[in-house]
Amino acid sequence: MRLSELFKNITPTTIVGDADVEVSGIKIDSRQVKPGYLFVAIKGTQTDGHQYIAKAIELGAVAVLCEDLPTEQAAGVTYVQVPSTETAVGPVATLFHGDPTSKVKLVGVTGTNGKTTIATLLYHMFRKLGYKCGLLSTVCNYIDGEAVAASHTTPDPIELNELLERMTAAGCEYVFMECSSHAIAQQRIGGLRFAGGLFTNLTRDHLDYHKTFENYRDAKKAFFDMLDKDAFAITNLDDKNGLFMVQNTKAQVKTYSTRQMADFRARIIECHFEGMYLEMDGHEVGVQFIGKFNVSNLLCVYGAAVMLGQRPEDILVTMSTLKSVNGRLDPIRSPEGFTAIVDYAHTPDALENVLNAIHEVLDGKGKVITVCGAGGNRDKGKRPLMAQEAVKQSDRVIITSDNPRFEEPQDIINDMLAGLDARQMKKVLSIVDRREAIRTACMMAEKGDVILVAGKGHEDYQDVKGVKHHFDDHEVIRECFNQ
Repeated sequence: MRLSELFKNITPTTIVGDADVEVSGIKIDSRQVKPGYLFVAIKGTQTDGHQYIAKAIELGAVAVLCEDLPTEQAAGVTYVQVPSTETAVGPVATLFHGDPTSKVKLVGVTGTNGKTTIATLLYHMFRKLGYKCGLLSTVCNYIDGEAVAASHTTPDPIELNELLERMTAAGCEYVFMECSSHAIAQQRIGGLRFAGGLFTNLTRDHLDYHKTFENYRDAKKAFFDMLDKDAFAITNLDDKNGLFMVQNTKAQVKTYSTRQMADFRARIIECHFEGMYLEMDGHEVGVQFIGKFNVSNLLCVYGAAVMLGQRPEDILVTMSTLKSVNGRLDPIRSPEGFTAIVDYAHTPDALENVLNAIHEVLDGKGKVITVCGAGGNRDKGKRPLMAQEAVKQSDRVIITSDNPRFEEPQDIINDMLAGLDARQMKKVLSIVDRREAIRTACMMAEKGDVILVAGKGHEDYQDVKGVKHHFDDHEVIRECFNQ
């Protein structure tokens, strides 16, 4: 494709060189550049891509999209200057890959908790309804039935458009996508056309990046602000930020709630560890999920499917066959008669939701033992809050290591324990080794009890000093049961 054809949706301030040079690929990582490529220099949070322009040219880049023109410019290379490469790269990548979202119905899910569950359930539901679908999620990306490993909640704009182009080539009609606050703020979804946007809830998270809750909230809202009038926006009325999210959107707004009047409503009729019986929009349906927060998730799925033109009866029949997402309230039964539950809960609110769901089923008939930690090099302010939430709803708590990254695990644990008073500390143990912490919880548990192992969910590794060591909570629990 000619370089000039990629500028239809952006306005360069300066072009030095041949604007009609042929471009055979686009990359923002200079190490991945090949002859004939356009290199996009982005000023990231960790490094400035402008430092690698010379390296990209050495590897064969014929053009460079940048904010600052280099003082020394290579002969035969075209330099395109724009005010913000972060803003420009999405529209450029979209055009290069044939505007894939004009050929599929793309639905984005944003919020603090529930994004993975909702996007994944929509993907499975629409495949069961007979459609070819794509999924872009934290756990894994899928091109219809083909799994593609996921490294971020939302890939960079170039990788994202590459995946979307592959999805359209495979005949996908729908794509369901998690939209993280980072991706929205960094404009990784720029240039994409969304058929719909879904809001789950908003609680404290990622303040290491956004600095304030207001910045975090506004990043989520920006997603709905960008929807056009042909799209739909479905928001959670049970969250105090639900209506704030859609107050400036041009999209058609629909609401869902488990507590008040809304376009889509549901309530629990019965609840067991095996699942729930619900009344949803006037229909009764049995589902293989537990917890009030999952009622909200399923209601959001239902609303999205309705807005995408599916019959309510078909949606509910299919919903009854869906299973929980890997690492989200996964129950594992022990031979001794207690239950261990693995969940990704890594925010105070998520931990509260999961513990509430456990208590709804237990109904006072067993103890709750919680094993949890907090991630390193992330928002330190939520660490004491995590400990407080665990202690508030558990009979015993074991504070342990999560993904310490480049911090010392004991320092993270100390930050969590700092949120507890002497009375609360009486029910708390701290064990740095996560395997030993889980084993200790299993030794404490008796028939009828529940162990919650929170924080890592689907992850099968521990990130220590930049190295990912294999560690799967599910595997460790089963090893303990076998011993």
